[in-house]
Amino acid sequence: MTHFFSRILSIFFILPLTLSCNSNTTSSEEKDLLNRGGIPSPVSVTEQNQSLKTGINMGNMLEAPAEGEWGLFMREGEYFPVIKSAGFSHVRVPIRFSTHAMKTAPYTLDEAFLKNRIDKIILAALDNGLSIIINIHHYDELFTDPAANKARFLAIWKQLGARYKNLPKEVYFEILNEPHDKLTPAIWNDYLAEALTVIRTDNPNRTVLIGTAEWGGASGVTKLVLPADQNLIVTIHYYNPFDFTHQGADWVTTILPVGRTWPFGNDAANLENEFKTLSNWATSNNRPIHIGEFGAYSKGDLFSRYSWTLAVRTTSQKYGFSCAYWEFASGFGAYNATTGEWNESLLLALIGKK
Repeated sequence: MTHFFSRILSIFFILPLTLSCNSNTTSSEEKDLLNRGGIPSPVSVTEQNQSLKTGINMGNMLEAPAEGEWGLFMREGEYFPVIKSAGFSHVRVPIRFSTHAMKTAPYTLDEAFLKNRIDKIILAALDNGLSIIINIHHYDELFTDPAANKARFLAIWKQLGARYKNLPKEVYFEILNEPHDKLTPAIWNDYLAEALTVIRTDNPNRTVLIGTAEWGGASGVTKLVLPADQNLIVTIHYYNPFDFTHQGADWVTTILPVGRTWPFGNDAANLENEFKTLSNWATSNNRPIHIGEFGAYSKGDLFSRYSWTLAVRTTSQKYGFSCAYWEFASGFGAYNATTGEWNESLLLALIGKK
């Protein structure tokens, strides 16, 4: 009996110790996965922007209120090899981090979400030879009440910066998608500077993208005030002419009629002039440009969508801009996630002949 009870007691004492050791090992392994040497020395922001070339947005996935709610799940293990093989250089991943952070201080991000989704997505991109841009997307509360959400916004970037500080230069941070509403240009200029300071605490050499207020358009550059930091890329969203790119879209306040073709009238000249104006600003301010979103909704005719997409991509390249198509596999999508096939016309417009 004594021998029996001694064996039982040994099991009770050894088992917790074993579980504890396994837990610590797993935690250490997770940290090692995110340690890829960091960015030990300053980088050329011009080269960083050039290396992005043409990318694609993984839209309607992680920026939905919950992943899958807008019809798509991020299947990074399936999608990223396809994207790389097609000829893209980067993915932009919109993420609604605000739904995964505590509402009160210290505004802690959900560890399970970071570990099981964001960590894996970033590492999958890197492992497939893709650069990746992560951003805070659809932080609606920040737009309607900036002051009440400022501390939370900065705390989210503090956590993300600390977590991903040892990842390589192929990981880019984009501070916020399409500031608008009560997050005015003046307020945005203050907030972006503070967010950048927070990011630089742990990421002094990471390339950061910053968009314009009033929905991220090119006209917003005239109101954008950037810090002296030289490792910044200005990101612009381009959907002109809107009555073409958003025809038939049911989320637009007044649904635009279907049938608008491109080019029509001065369309091509307008695109050229808008990009030339943007290029002149970029040159004057010594800032590289990323066209972070551009796309034409699927209700338009395919030839017009092809023509417009090709024109935006080639004009971007003409002026030295990198770009990312909106988006992968939803209403604007270049890929059919059900059949596993690219829309060959859009892929040709985006990548050209391989």
